[in-house]
Amino acid sequence: MTSLDPLIDSLVQSYKDLGGINHIDGLNLPSRDEVIAITRELLALIFPGYFGPERLTSANVRHITGHRVTEIHDRLSEQIERSLRYACKRAPACSEHECADNARRCARWLIERLPELRRILTTDVEAAFKGDPACYSHEEVIICYPGLFAIAVQRLAHVLYEYHVPLIPRIMTEYAHHLTGIDIHPGAVIGEYFFTDHGTGIVIGETSVIGKNVKIYQGVTLGAKSFPSDARQIRGVKRHPTIEDDVVIYAGATILGDITIGRGSVIGGNTWITQNVAPGTTILIEPPKMLVREKRPSPPSNPA
Repeated sequence: MTSLDPLIDSLVQSYKDLGGINHIDGLNLPSRDEVIAITRELLALIFPGYFGPERLTSANVRHITGHRVTEIHDRLSEQIERSLRYACKRAPACSEHECADNARRCARWLIERLPELRRILTTDVEAAFKGDPACYSHEEVIICYPGLFAIAVQRLAHVLYEYHVPLIPRIMTEYAHHLTGIDIHPGAVIGEYFFTDHGTGIVIGETSVIGKNVKIYQGVTLGAKSFPSDARQIRGVKRHPTIEDDVVIYAGATILGDITIGRGSVIGGNTWITQNVAPGTTILIEPPKMLVREKRPSPPSNPA
């Protein structure tokens, strides 16, 4: 059998020649698998009895919750510390001890926010229940609806994004994106009673701001206009839409740029919006012309 050594040497040499996609001799990055596992544990705290494997009762809920909180705090602290060390690798004044302390602080802050996140997500569940005639219970929303899963993960990730934790918020939302087809950046600010009906194909960019009681159907994009080839020039700049309260955006609509869709507006399906929309406006596109060609019956064949 021919030796594999030349192939191995060639591959290792490419690690030296093409360093941009290597992470050798570097600090440990946060583990994607561990962050996803922690995300599911956090969901089990937010929706007790729905996401965890245990059967919760009034007698055991305090014990199981205590164990879960303690474990999540320690595991999340480790992953945040890894991400902070990665971000601080070019800052020699930042010690490992400082990253560890900051990581534990961030993990505690997230856990402290869980009761408030539960309150907000209760409004999202209610919005889905009231907004979809095909929904028959709150339990159905929590167990079945991909939109509720996506917004729950995004609201968790947004807390860490606010605390400037690198990498982990994006791992969390891309996990939800992978499962649901709903792409919500952790930086987006989203108000209460948010509902994505069907949801598949929705894209909500980093600097989007969405008010209360907003309903978005499948295939909607809240995106940015074209930008310079070097995207670093506009990082941190507001470049996505602001959607005010009580707006409905129907399937396939594309809304681009730092514009505002005014309160109570209705944006019809397949529209393309790049300018501000006044409150209370309805925007529709004219139905396309349809060509209908009937197939004419073939003439009868001649008898033999």
